[in-house]
Amino acid sequence: MSPTESQAIDAAEVEQAPIELPRTSQSETLKKIRHTASHVLAMAVQKLFPTAQVTIGPWTETGFYYDFDVKEPFTDKDLKAIKKEMIKIVKKKIPVVREEVSRAEAKQRIEALGEPYKLEILDGIQEPISLYHFKKDPEQPESLWWDLCAGPHVETTGDIHPKAFDLETVAGAYWRGDANNAQLQRIYGTAWETPEQLKEYKRRKEEALKRDHRKLGKELGLFLFADVVGPGLPLWTPKGTLLRTTLEDFLKEEQKKRGYQGVVTPHIGRVDLFKASGHWQQYKEDMFPMMAEDEAAAAIEQGFVLKPMNCPFHIQIYKNELRSYRDLPMRLAEFGTVYRYEQSGELGGLTRVRGFTVDDSHLFVTPDQLDEEFLSVVDLILSVFRSLQLKKFKARLSFRDPSSDKYIGSDDVWEKAQGAIRKAVQTLEMDYFEEEGEAAFYGPKLDFIFEDVLGREWQLGTVQVDYNLPERFELEYVAEDGSRQRPVMIHRAPFGSVERLVGILIEEYGGDFPLWLAPEQVRLLAVSDEFLPFARQAVTKMQMLGIRATVDEGGDRLGKSIRNAEKAKIPVMGVIGAKEVEANAISVRTRASGELGSTPVDEVIAKLTEAIDAHGTF
Repeated sequence: MSPTESQAIDAAEVEQAPIELPRTSQSETLKKIRHTASHVLAMAVQKLFPTAQVTIGPWTETGFYYDFDVKEPFTDKDLKAIKKEMIKIVKKKIPVVREEVSRAEAKQRIEALGEPYKLEILDGIQEPISLYHFKKDPEQPESLWWDLCAGPHVETTGDIHPKAFDLETVAGAYWRGDANNAQLQRIYGTAWETPEQLKEYKRRKEEALKRDHRKLGKELGLFLFADVVGPGLPLWTPKGTLLRTTLEDFLKEEQKKRGYQGVVTPHIGRVDLFKASGHWQQYKEDMFPMMAEDEAAAAIEQGFVLKPMNCPFHIQIYKNELRSYRDLPMRLAEFGTVYRYEQSGELGGLTRVRGFTVDDSHLFVTPDQLDEEFLSVVDLILSVFRSLQLKKFKARLSFRDPSSDKYIGSDDVWEKAQGAIRKAVQTLEMDYFEEEGEAAFYGPKLDFIFEDVLGREWQLGTVQVDYNLPERFELEYVAEDGSRQRPVMIHRAPFGSVERLVGILIEEYGGDFPLWLAPEQVRLLAVSDEFLPFARQAVTKMQMLGIRATVDEGGDRLGKSIRNAEKAKIPVMGVIGAKEVEANAISVRTRASGELGSTPVDEVIAKLTEAIDAHGTF
């Protein structure tokens, strides 16, 4: 091979190498670029719209945004003009200069600008107070534009490539996230180190639109939302119900093998139950309003609430009678629907809803059983991920932020619980990272962060170690020596939310579900109506064995019937004509392997059953 040919091959390999798109939290360079880009955006907006008031402009994992108080909503035309102005600012390579000032000095400068939102922000900032300026001359006091900010930023606006950023959308956002405050205009943008990264980001966004579970869910007839029902409350069609029921049955069977016992709890409960658990105090604003019998009851917060969590109910089942150490571990499991009053702007298809089902389980164990049970739970979650073909994930140890006062329980209890989780992941030699501030208020968590086919991250399964709720509810068991002891609780949910999991799976598979999960696994297509009776008989045999099979009764030509089945993403199709009826066979066609030829009906059924049971392909 000549050097020229070798170089050509090397160049081709470079061109085909995947372009990495790191998140902001993974790249200090991107953090500086995106933070500065948000300031460039604000400067451009205030130049074009002098009466606009700026509020906050942080980076996000894929870009940045800035919130503005303006008289009229921004239009697409406005966004184009703003981007054009941003490019001018970037090309001028304006130095970015940091300045520290006293609180009094910052307040005086903000008042001179007439920016009330900045005054509110200043009140919440701890000293030292830092300002970031865009200056023609870093040595001169004159500033082209400045804002309160802790940084970090690039050296000059020229460090942002003019072809490596873009403005994406405009959305409404309430100041401080409170619907009682002014509604602002939020401009979202994205910024990257190179134009190639921006191009790849846009490509992935286009692919995400094709895979969007809201779009595919509608096309495949899986679920819907109705305005008359309310936002964030999905309605599941028969096909969608088959899909989620298959998932639930799969996990129930796995749990049964591991000694879990099913329970069912109500959708509402007295608010006193959630006061005792601490949920009311911690999440009152995120719960649906309390249902009180009268004004007097409402005044003293006595009434019923839609449950936001299942754990207090499971605790009551455990507490119903005195348990012995011989009864432990006790593993209670439920697919329990819970309700959270998510803000309307935060809702997003199935991935963020107001009513969702958690594959919840609570294990009550002795301290000596904790390590073994925790490892067993993790093994279950990993088994579930393998069956769902979810391969790209990492473990996050979600620990307490010692500086926060939102957590209940003593330091000793937290150290003990966090140590148990750390020991488990080290025993399993898992790839993990620790993050403070992500723990539940009652205990630390092991969260499984899944990266989907488009590089986005989602939290799915979770396992939590809890010493605090057993203490708050005074749970006990009789130890081997006859003494009364506290059990430890393990909270776990392999799926997390069934709704979120289904949304993620729709996008991960592109709606093309594996055979065992597909709501409709087989569709038989008759060449003409005279062969429909044979097709119906074959489908009846399949249905009696639990295979989800149908007959196309549409009366269309065969070509159109095949196209319809392809569009509906049916894993297995079977064509039936005169030859197939005579041979008691089906001409099989699959999405995975294409044409497989004519096969006897009983053999088709046997292969289907085997593939479905093994979670394989036909």
